[in-house]
Amino acid sequence: MRQPWLISSLALLALGSWGLSPSPGHAKGERPLQVVRADKGTIRGIVKAAAQAVLYAQVQGRINQVPFKEGQRFEKGKVLVQLDCEKYKAELAAAKAEHEAKDKTAHNNRSLMNLNAVSTLDLEVSEAEEKKAAAAVKVAEVNVKGCHITAPFTGRVVGVMVNEYENVFPNDKLVSVLDDTSLEIELVVPSSSLAWLKRKAPFTFVVDETQRGYAATVKEIGANVDPASQTIKIMGTFGRLPADILAGMSGTAQFATDQP
Repeated sequence: MRQPWLISSLALLALGSWGLSPSPGHAKGERPLQVVRADKGTIRGIVKAAAQAVLYAQVQGRINQVPFKEGQRFEKGKVLVQLDCEKYKAELAAAKAEHEAKDKTAHNNRSLMNLNAVSTLDLEVSEAEEKKAAAAVKVAEVNVKGCHITAPFTGRVVGVMVNEYENVFPNDKLVSVLDDTSLEIELVVPSSSLAWLKRKAPFTFVVDETQRGYAATVKEIGANVDPASQTIKIMGTFGRLPADILAGMSGTAQFATDQP
C-alpha cells in the first residue's frame, strides 16, 4: 500500500508534466491549477520587417543606373533603378502636341456651335477626339514615370537582380527592399495561451545571434486558430528598436508566469 506522502508526490509530478502548478487560495484547503506560460514561459520567434517588397519593371528599356547596392540604406522616394527614358519622353511630347491640336479643334467647334455654323455631330466628335488625346497624354506620362523606380519607404536594399546597361521588360524583377525602421517579432503559440495572453502583454525576446534579451510587447493577436496544429500567430514589437537586430534573426520569447 502506497504511503500518503508518495501519492502527493506523484500528483505534483503529474501537474508538472502537464505544464501546471498548484495555486493556493481556495477554501477548505483546495489548490486550484494555474497555467504555466507556454512551456515554462518560452516561445520561439523570428524578427520580421514591417514592410518588404520586390520592385518590378513597368516599362521596357535599358538600365542607366542602379544607385544603391545590396545592404545600403535609402530614403523614401529615392530612385533605386533608372531606365533610359528618351523614347518615352519623346512619346509624351508627341501626345501633348496631339492633345493641343484636338483641344483647339474642339474649342473652335464650340464657338461655331454658338453661331449654328457646325453640326452637333461634328462638335461631339471633336470633343471625343480631345478626350482621347488627353488619355494618350496620361498613358505617356505613366510610361515616363515608369523609367524611375523609386523607394516606396525608407529602408535597405535586400538584393539587386539587374545590372547597369541590361535591357529589361515589364514585370522583370529589379530590386528587393525592406523597411527596417520598424521591426516586428512573429511568434506562434499554442491556442491554449489565449486564456492568459493579451495585447500589450510584456515579454523578453532573447535573440540567438546576439545572445541578448530585448524588452518587447504583444502588438497583435492572430484572427484565427490553425485547426490542425492548434496554434495561433501573434506579433510583437520592440520597446526600443535595437541597433544590432536585423530582419530574419530568431530567438526565444519569455513571458512572465505571473501575468494576469
